[in-house]
Amino acid sequence: MSQSSDTPTLRFSPKAVAELESLKTHYPNLKACILPALWIAQREYGGHLPPEAIAEVAFRLKRSPAEVQGVATFYSMYNTEHKPGRHMIEVCTCLTCHVCGASNIVAYLEKKLGIKMGETTPDGMFTLHGVECLNACDRAPLIQVGDEYHGPMDEAKIDALLERLRNEPESKVVALADAIVQVHLKEEEREKARQAAASVQS
Repeated sequence: MSQSSDTPTLRFSPKAVAELESLKTHYPNLKACILPALWIAQREYGGHLPPEAIAEVAFRLKRSPAEVQGVATFYSMYNTEHKPGRHMIEVCTCLTCHVCGASNIVAYLEKKLGIKMGETTPDGMFTLHGVECLNACDRAPLIQVGDEYHGPMDEAKIDALLERLRNEPESKVVALADAIVQVHLKEEEREKARQAAASVQS
């Protein structure tokens, strides 16, 4: 498909395009579809939203890039600052987790991974972040990796978790984005997207 000079480079897969077209029917206007479209983009662009991803979402929803960028940067769940590692480890630092030893968990993770909060390991495996309440105070101190909660955590449990994650080839960041997209879709819409993907492979 030829593109004009005003058309950004489009990287959405046929599956993603089908998902977005289905999602558009869920909302009263295209502006209301920005959040789920950003989840699709975060999955399609490998776990983050570079300027190219923002431009693609804006183009497909007929919005301005500035508007889409404003939405994406407002929410911490979208990765706009830098590409995260394969697995993002988010440590809850709210009051309950802090009282139960979150600072010790952070210190151990920083020592174990050789990075500080907000950084990514040189091999691109792990990114470490602090987050506010994850709403699971009964498991404090708590960490989140993708759609999984782990807690209460201690050094031995961190060691075991890191070892397991190192052996998982799929990005938890991308998997989380995909899981959120799938929740927004009806079963027949998911099937339509699968068929769109299969038609390209055949």
